[in-house]
Amino acid sequence: MNTPEWLKPGIYGALIGAVCVGVIGFTWGGWVTGGAANDRAMAMSRDDVVASMVPVCLDMARSDPARAEKLEKIRAASTYQRRDAVMALGWATVPGTDAPDRDIAQACLAALEL
Repeated sequence: MNTPEWLKPGIYGALIGAVCVGVIGFTWGGWVTGGAANDRAMAMSRDDVVASMVPVCLDMARSDPARAEKLEKIRAASTYQRRDAVMALGWATVPGTDAPDRDIAQACLAALEL
């Protein structure tokens, strides 16, 4: 197929323009792939669930009859073991589940302001 000489610069310009638009869109334009958007949505929903469960954890901590002793156990634990202490005390176990949640324990620990 013979293409006219005047058509080649237009085709090259369209191809280069398409590549530039794609590169600029994904780097500066904020475009993301479907997988990245799904990952972001899952992370945001997980953060929202954790944030909604912190009041439940704080309520369990407030209503616990042995609260003072348990808070002392948390304070006595080293900084990096406090989350595990909150999980062991049962305050990070959401009603209806059997196991404590690490993210809820970390958020609850931050809300307890020890």
